[in-house]
Amino acid sequence: MASIFTKIITGEIPSYKVAEDDQFIAFLDINPNARGHTLCVPKQETNKIFDMQPQQYLELMRFSRRVALAIEKTVPCKRIGMSVIGLEVPHVHVHLIPLNDMKEMTFQHKVKQHENDFISLAKEIANNLE
Repeated sequence: MASIFTKIITGEIPSYKVAEDDQFIAFLDINPNARGHTLCVPKQETNKIFDMQPQQYLELMRFSRRVALAIEKTVPCKRIGMSVIGLEVPHVHVHLIPLNDMKEMTFQHKVKQHENDFISLAKEIANNLE
């Protein structure tokens, strides 16, 4: 059965896309820890990050770095945190979270955003990609 991320990749489920190439997609987390919380996901469905082929893993990190730099240009923060947990969805994904406080990395404090904010923020981040 396809993961929720595969359904986002195929367009079955809408998302607030930030970046995409042949191998990866990045979109805003709809239940964010902080404004700008973004997920970077390989299009090839793999359950665990260390099951990825080494080259694909490195490419995911390169893609994630590019997205993180764009988020940092867009969302005021002290730094961008990165987390790979993988328990909630059985499809590799990298969390990129703008940080001003440690609580933003705990996944226990969430921020509410309106659809218009998601739409404008996704566009702003996409415009800051290099």
